[in-house]
Amino acid sequence: MEECVVGLGTLLIYFAVLLILPLWAQSKVKNTYKKYMKVPSSSGMPGADVARRILQENGIYDVRVEETKGFLSDHYDPRKKVVRLSSHNYHEPSKAAAAIAAHEVGHAIQDAEDYAFLRFRHSLVPLANLGSNFSFFLIIAGILLTIPGLLGVGIVFMAFAVLFQLVTLPVEFNASNRAMDQLVSTGVIANNEHGETKKVLNAAALTYVAAAVVALMELARFVLMFLHMNE
Repeated sequence: MEECVVGLGTLLIYFAVLLILPLWAQSKVKNTYKKYMKVPSSSGMPGADVARRILQENGIYDVRVEETKGFLSDHYDPRKKVVRLSSHNYHEPSKAAAAIAAHEVGHAIQDAEDYAFLRFRHSLVPLANLGSNFSFFLIIAGILLTIPGLLGVGIVFMAFAVLFQLVTLPVEFNASNRAMDQLVSTGVIANNEHGETKKVLNAAALTYVAAAVVALMELARFVLMFLHMNE
């Protein structure tokens, strides 16, 4: 009876972490972003100009800066060589806009310098997509039909998706470090703005950390099921 209670308690904690951690990370980044999107940077430069200045300072002339729709939909597209900034970050001279624009240009700099982790992440995309699309069905089928081999294949597929999440972490942290260096060296932010800009970048990084932790926990759970099924 005690083992059942302990097992139920562990399961509840597990699912609580899976649910609460991503929600907390999303809330943190949204609240931090909304706070600093209202605070103008000392340079008065909108995000689009920040991005273009950093690109020029690094001798990158084949990357465009474009506006895109959506809230925090900012990203770098390595296939089309485009930094896309959401409307506020594109037009407004806020500290949040400067931080996020610089972060996305950080990815463009990684691309130009052939950054190893970025290349590795790109190479994982087909396998990660395969894992994301099919692993769950294989795992559920393996559990319901009690077929260890099927469950094992599903776990392998899921592992590719998890690996992609893990490789994403150094890519994102490196882009944020580059962003801070570039914002300071180009004079976009003053010394007294360093801490506030860092808060925006750190909050955004939490979403990737949360996603990686959740993915690892899910993978570990299914691995334990697989081992138990083979006892």
